[in-house]
Amino acid sequence: MELILSDEEQEFLVKLLEQRHRELSLEISHTDRREFRRELTRDEELLESLVCRLRGVAVQGSRG
Repeated sequence: MELILSDEEQEFLVKLLEQRHRELSLEISHTDRREFRRELTRDEELLESLVCRLRGVAVQGSRG
């Protein structure tokens, strides 16, 4: 799949993802349930990967 974004759309999407990343980091730090924390951590990894890709930075160790 290919998605073409304008620069403005790309920056907006990055801002939204970074905001969610901050929220997710707080949620992870306040979670006691191991399985839920694992799920949140996976979501965090996906968010980080997406932000890097949107910014044009190579993602190390990606699982294509």
